[in-house]
Amino acid sequence: MKIIVCVRQGADGELSPFDACAYEEALKIKDAEITLLSMGPPAVSDLLLRLTRLGAKRAILLSDTAFAGADTLATAYTLSLAIKKLSPDLIFCGRQTLVGDTAQVGPMLSVFAETSLITNVMAIKSVNGVITCDTRSEGEKSAKLPALLTIERINNLRLPSITSKVGEVEVWSAKDIDADTSKCGLSGSPTRVIETTENTSGRRRCKFISASELNSVIESALKKPLKETEAEISENKLNRVLCITAKPYGYAKTVSDNVVFCETLKVDGVISAIKAEKPDAVLFGSDDPSKRTAALVAAKLKSGLCADCTKLSTDGETLYMIRPALSGSVMAKIKSLSAPAMATVRTTQNAGNIVVAAGFGVRDSLEGVKAFANNLGAALAASRKAVDNDILPYKYQVGLTGKTVSPAVYIAIGISGAVHHIVGMDKAGTVIAVNPDRNANVFDYADYGIVDKFENVVGGIL
Repeated sequence: MKIIVCVRQGADGELSPFDACAYEEALKIKDAEITLLSMGPPAVSDLLLRLTRLGAKRAILLSDTAFAGADTLATAYTLSLAIKKLSPDLIFCGRQTLVGDTAQVGPMLSVFAETSLITNVMAIKSVNGVITCDTRSEGEKSAKLPALLTIERINNLRLPSITSKVGEVEVWSAKDIDADTSKCGLSGSPTRVIETTENTSGRRRCKFISASELNSVIESALKKPLKETEAEISENKLNRVLCITAKPYGYAKTVSDNVVFCETLKVDGVISAIKAEKPDAVLFGSDDPSKRTAALVAAKLKSGLCADCTKLSTDGETLYMIRPALSGSVMAKIKSLSAPAMATVRTTQNAGNIVVAAGFGVRDSLEGVKAFANNLGAALAASRKAVDNDILPYKYQVGLTGKTVSPAVYIAIGISGAVHHIVGMDKAGTVIAVNPDRNANVFDYADYGIVDKFENVVGGIL
């Protein structure tokens, strides 16, 4: 069984946690011949060498100045050339990186490499000519080999043994994979980042209260009508925008008065609708099936695709797509060089009236947090650090690499307030933060704050 694991070095020089999970899943498959595949500068060789100690006997680094500046489409094209040369049975990719956070490369790569596809894999059940997996939101899925899988945060990458040996790293250039350099790197990228700014969205004016006031604040917040965020309407409008299902409609109406709909998420149906409607822009939701369809359509049409946009604007001719990047620390303004412009837009999930979110700070009080949430009839959520440390499963994660929720009341307990978490909860009606550190960043994004330990706050409530 020949398996390629696609990996990317993160901004911190280490392996993306999603890619780490993909590698671990490959290592679990008996008698697998694993090759690591990455694209980047020559320095990435050091990371690949370390990773070969875990079991991959071979690693290939695609490194060429022609590959620099690639967006997701150009990246998928370049990786696919190496994959076709290697002819694997399976390709494993992390669901997304923490650099771009798009979840696009895997599905796009399946198009260029001409493989079947299963996304959002939570567990691999069997491999025997057909691979069968459990997925995050679509149940059990099967696919014929060769197949590409995108892997969720489902495991921890093993450590190397004392006796482990370092494998080999080969560096391949554009010439080695017969690449058309006009399709690689910046030259082959149909999306362009034209501006970046610090992400200051979601800030609120926090009123500090005592623990004894918590119940009355929650009761008052539940009585308030949940205000929808007023979207900024562009003065000039695009001629026509195509919404794939109704989910992106709120965004579409900010940039066009002529919005049409395609109700199917089938790739061929979407492509037919694009050809028939000839829109200036095509918008998809941010749920898993929508994001997968968007990436597949973009790859088949060789079009640019911007992911997880939180705002759109236009001058009447060009669609400008604004999204958080670099773990939410900056907002990137992006335009597409291809037509129509395509984007997925950040849509929220219904999580009920109240969400109680647990952070790493309550790692020793999880049962108390669960009881508190149960007492309120609230849904449970988690920060990324809580999930990374196995305090709660990934399905509870709220944030840039989790889900976006918009309850009437969001209670953040023991959460520091990293920007990548704020992105997932800033549409909540009322935010209440509980943290013993008065200087915690989370209070900048809360309506009410309680400076105390969780145990002291709920002592008189449970």
